[in-house]
Amino acid sequence: MVKQLDYHTIREIFTRFHTAEPEPKGELEHVNVYTLVVAVALSAQATDAGVNKATRALFKIADTPQKMLDLGLEGVTEHIKTIGLFRQKAKNVIKMSQILVDEFGGEVPNSRAALQSLPGVGRKTANVVLNMWWHQPAQAVDTHIFRFGNRSGVAVGKDVDAVERAVEDHIPADFQQHAHHWMILHGRYTCVARKPKCAACLIRDLCLFEDKNL
Repeated sequence: MVKQLDYHTIREIFTRFHTAEPEPKGELEHVNVYTLVVAVALSAQATDAGVNKATRALFKIADTPQKMLDLGLEGVTEHIKTIGLFRQKAKNVIKMSQILVDEFGGEVPNSRAALQSLPGVGRKTANVVLNMWWHQPAQAVDTHIFRFGNRSGVAVGKDVDAVERAVEDHIPADFQQHAHHWMILHGRYTCVARKPKCAACLIRDLCLFEDKNL
């Protein structure tokens, strides 16, 4: 495991990310906070592109919990059958929608604990929603951030929770809002799992990864 980078190096890394992409955006398509929760929950063990393809038609007819319930389990299942684990995910979407209607008046709650009480919503999903919709500096650590954080030294940790704490502890406050999007996009397109594109990386001189693919 590489050592944790110092404050000044991390600030320079995120300054470069900001210069290259001042307002990074998540790639999951959604029309409101409810469809964002559904999309993020569906993205577990699936690609954003695959989720977007499946949900475009779904969200046109079911963009509220009640409309999703009206569509029913079979209707939801039919729409998302191209996504991995689609049967269980469809059940979770229906259960989630029922709880939102019964316990939250059809509105999506905006605390991490309340979000995590919903079927199919874990800490990562809750953090994505809090960050993207309510602009909380919540850090959702996925496989891309875990890999990038540990390779580069930006956020070092043995597990997801440790990396989440490292992101919150070490990345300067003025970069916290967009930090997870910068890291996800960098991990998805540059710091990839196999044959990372180090020659095209804008922070390769600051990164601690020893096996750079130059």
